[in-house]
Amino acid sequence: MKIQLLSIGKDHEPYVKAGVEDFTRRVSRYYPVEWSLIPTPKNAATLSQPDLKKKEAETVLGLLAKEDFLIALDERGKQMTSEGLAAFIQTRANDSAKKLVFLIGGVYGLDESVLKRADYRWSLSQLTLPHQLVRLLLTEQLYRACTILRNEKYHHA
Repeated sequence: MKIQLLSIGKDHEPYVKAGVEDFTRRVSRYYPVEWSLIPTPKNAATLSQPDLKKKEAETVLGLLAKEDFLIALDERGKQMTSEGLAAFIQTRANDSAKKLVFLIGGVYGLDESVLKRADYRWSLSQLTLPHQLVRLLLTEQLYRACTILRNEKYHHA
């Protein structure tokens, strides 16, 4: 199983880049993993919020294969513990999922068409978090889940 991390927006800020790269490298010991940053449309400032979300959705949906298991990070999604995330990943692996795609939306969130395509909606927190920190939290939690599955020391329950 492969893990793909998609995020709409700018490149990683320097204050978060090292952490994202470190945890991504750590996750790669367990699963092939890659980041894809989807740039905000060039004319974003001239678009309404719904139009911007639709334009971003077209790009995202064009990148997905039919068999990809899409996890949309969404404030209205379900929350889970680190152990729950580990079990979730193991279940997908047991179901022979070829690729898990974790998607962080743009500044206004995800268009309804993407949310309908999503196989799962996940909320990292009830807090409003900057996208840059969401990238770091996501990669750290994926690494933590991998270590939980292997009974390694990183996670202390």
